[in-house]
Amino acid sequence: MAKELMTAQDLAEELNLSVETVWRYTREKKIPFIDLGNRQYRYKVDEVIDSLSGSKVKETGAEYKNDNRNFTYQDYLELPREVGYQFEVLEGTLIKEPSPNVLHQRVSRRLLRILEDYFKEVDPEGEVFNAPLDVTLSEHNVVQPDIFYIAGNMKEIIKEKRIDGSPMLVVEIISPNNKRKDRLQKMRIYQNAGIENYWLVDPAEKTMECFVLRDGIYALLVAVMDEDVMEHADFKGLSINLGELW
Repeated sequence: MAKELMTAQDLAEELNLSVETVWRYTREKKIPFIDLGNRQYRYKVDEVIDSLSGSKVKETGAEYKNDNRNFTYQDYLELPREVGYQFEVLEGTLIKEPSPNVLHQRVSRRLLRILEDYFKEVDPEGEVFNAPLDVTLSEHNVVQPDIFYIAGNMKEIIKEKRIDGSPMLVVEIISPNNKRKDRLQKMRIYQNAGIENYWLVDPAEKTMECFVLRDGIYALLVAVMDEDVMEHADFKGLSINLGELW
C-alpha cells in the first residue's frame, strides 16, 4: 500500500480525510503528489503521511434532520413545507437542509447554461432540469439534484410533477453543510439506481469530479480544478472552462 499510487479519493479514505481536504492540500502544495498530466494527480500514502506528521487535521461532518420513521414518497408529499429549507428522503431518512447560498446558485446557473446549450445540439429531444424538482428513484429515495439531464430516449420518466426514474446525468454542487451527503450517501444511492454519470462540483475548493458507472461501481473518469478545462470522453464536444463557473 505504501508504494502504491493512489487517487485523491483513495488517499482520503486511507487517511480518514475528506476529499476536499486532499484537494486543498494539493493546491497549497502541503502534500507531495505526482502530476500525470491534464491535472490528473496521484499520491504515495507514505510520503503524504510524512509530510503531514505533526499536523492536526480536523474534519467536521454534516448535520441532518432524522426521523425514526422509514419515510416514503407519500410521507414526503405530506410534509409541511418550511421557507428557507429543502427536503429529501435518502434511504428512508428525512433530510432537512437550509437553502443553497449565493455562490452555490451562481455556479449552478452558469453550469446549467453550458449544459443546456450542449445538449440542445447533441440531443434536441433531451432536457436539462435543475432543483427544486423531485426525482423519485425508489419508494424510499426522493432526491432533488442540483442539475440533471434526461436523454431524449428516456422521456417516459418525466411525469407532470416529478421525474420517476434515473436521469442519464446528475450533477451535485457541494455546499459546506452537505459535503459528506453528496460524496458518500447520495453517491451510493445514485450508483445503486444505475445513474450512468455523476458529477461533483465544489465551488469552495474549485474542483469538478466526473464519475462514470463501470460494472455497477462509480469510477473517477475526470478530475479538474481551478481554471482547468473539463473534457469528457462520454460527451463528445463538451468543453467546460472551470474558470467561467467560479
